[in-house]
Amino acid sequence: MKQQPLSLAVLALVVAGISPSAMAAAERTTYPVVFAHGLGGFDNILGYDYWGDDFGVFVGDPCNEFLEITCNSGIDVNQRSFVAAVQPLHDSDVRGLQLANEIEGYMATAGTKYVNLVGHSQGGIDARKAARVLRERKGYTVVKSLVSVSSPHRGSPVAKFILDLGPGVTSVLDALFRIYGDVVYGPGNDAYASVKSLVYNDYDANDGKATGAKRFNTNYNISASYASNYASLMTAQSGLSVNPALYLLRGFYFDIDGDGYCVDDCDNDGAAGKGNGVRTGNDDDGLVGINSQQMGYRLRYTERLGLDLVSVDSALGYVSDINAPNASQMTSSSSLINQDHLDVIGLGPDTFSEMEFYAAIFDYIAKND
Repeated sequence: MKQQPLSLAVLALVVAGISPSAMAAAERTTYPVVFAHGLGGFDNILGYDYWGDDFGVFVGDPCNEFLEITCNSGIDVNQRSFVAAVQPLHDSDVRGLQLANEIEGYMATAGTKYVNLVGHSQGGIDARKAARVLRERKGYTVVKSLVSVSSPHRGSPVAKFILDLGPGVTSVLDALFRIYGDVVYGPGNDAYASVKSLVYNDYDANDGKATGAKRFNTNYNISASYASNYASLMTAQSGLSVNPALYLLRGFYFDIDGDGYCVDDCDNDGAAGKGNGVRTGNDDDGLVGINSQQMGYRLRYTERLGLDLVSVDSALGYVSDINAPNASQMTSSSSLINQDHLDVIGLGPDTFSEMEFYAAIFDYIAKND
């Protein structure tokens, strides 16, 4: 259920003399939750908190201050979380290393030996490298749960579409992302490298550097040595319910067609799998097809009265080799969240409650960390 921009329920309880902690439905995680943003993100996106609701309120902010009403009343008042900020535009080799550095610094400050990771879009890919780097540095498995949301683990046709524009694409990307300002497109960013990393195969075998999601997955695959629990939340929408900008791109420039099975990129669209030939359908979220998103367990999100629920869709099994899911894992529409790629980070407006969604994720992690 959609929350209001101000948690009026919390205010009402305070007036009645009841502590806001009585509303905290989600179980507190044993270890802090670190949020990893996607491509083009930083601590904010278009002026809003990247990990926020439609009004820019951080989903990991507990209602733990007197009369605090711009907070997430669905999480425990003692919940700890940290928003990492890496290079907005670069490949996941670079961003994953930066994420590991951010996490290591936070661990020292927070006095914790373990963390949980939640990554949106490219952030879910970065998190896999960060988990391995932390293991190699610390000598033990630092990451308890690693949860990806709408991540293109096996590539995105959008990335290849951009690259296929040909010479000058770097200038186009630079111009587009400079709209965000120097905070996002400042020194060290490389838009071209970021897009190349999100194509399944090595886009240019003659440029002297092996790139692509397939190579990255081989190097930073799922391993119990790097994270104790891997899971993914998958998004897909059809028709006009997709963000207008995403709808226009998908409808007039390319077709993600993301629910056909093939081990590799059999239709050369930039993502593993192939299309089923049907241009429209609930098979992508405007940027990423469903045949690219499952990593580890597929999670089911259920909206309920009170605390929403995130649980494992056990029927689809576990993707242990990201480059080789089975046909059902690549094509099944089971447990898809009916939201587009941007809805889940508060770029709506819509009827989706980011606060309740992430409260349910906190609760899932608490039961697995």
